[in-house]
Amino acid sequence: MSVTPQQPSSKPSVTLIGLGPMGLAMAGAYLDAGYRVTLWNRTAGRAGGLVARGAVLAPSAADAIAANELVVLSLTDYDAAFAVLAAAETELAGRVVVNLGSDTPERAREAARWLAERGAGHLTGGVQVPPSGIGRPESSTFYSGPVELFRRHRAALEVLTGADYRGDDPGLAQVYYQIQMDLFWTSLAGYLHATAVAEANGIPADEFLPHAAATAASLPGFLAFYAPRIAAGNHEGDVDRLAMGLASVEHVLHTVEASGVDGALPRMLADTFRRGVEAGYGASSASSLVRLFKGE
Repeated sequence: MSVTPQQPSSKPSVTLIGLGPMGLAMAGAYLDAGYRVTLWNRTAGRAGGLVARGAVLAPSAADAIAANELVVLSLTDYDAAFAVLAAAETELAGRVVVNLGSDTPERAREAARWLAERGAGHLTGGVQVPPSGIGRPESSTFYSGPVELFRRHRAALEVLTGADYRGDDPGLAQVYYQIQMDLFWTSLAGYLHATAVAEANGIPADEFLPHAAATAASLPGFLAFYAPRIAAGNHEGDVDRLAMGLASVEHVLHTVEASGVDGALPRMLADTFRRGVEAGYGASSASSLVRLFKGE
């Protein structure tokens, strides 16, 4: 069974596969921008509101992929993407698949090779915003893959967010995305842990908020200070020293434990600082942890 051919139209068109919260937001953005949108999702019921707005629900992934050159995947990971694409293998030739799911850089490279063997193009994407940020030009998504494919479909990609092209290597967008997530999740975990300690000491989250925000607002200054020094390999302990940092983290850990809060997170941080000191970086800047993390 195939999707009923649409009448010739000057409207741009796109296929979108995956209707979780992100996929729903993306499909809505394309409809808002006047695109002809073909959809497929394992749970077809999620498409009801979009179909009511004019989207076409394909009966199968193969039919959805056959409907348009540009195919956007909004799926959990590359395992889910491969499952969908394998079921539509005969329809892939001539298509450009933009995979906006999260996974490792190597999985992205694997997908690009797999699609190329079947006559399809591939762009890797790493969306930097939650669903609420879709459709906003100030939002951003990392892209990598063949530059000619990016240029050809840039206007369609920019319906979703701003497009930050990182290069031909299909894995680069995932590298940039995952290092952003590395920073985001560790920072958020630190905030949540500090909030738990605050509440354990009778300080409500809303009372702690401005102080947490002030600390977060100071971080860009630290990043701007450290980045050029790290790039130059300069970890001189002229401003801060890792041994001093270890003492500070140990004080945090003692406070956490005295508050009856789980100390696993600061304990892991203290262990990391201690390993750096034991490796001979005690008199160096805390930035020397970059060397420790890289096994140098």
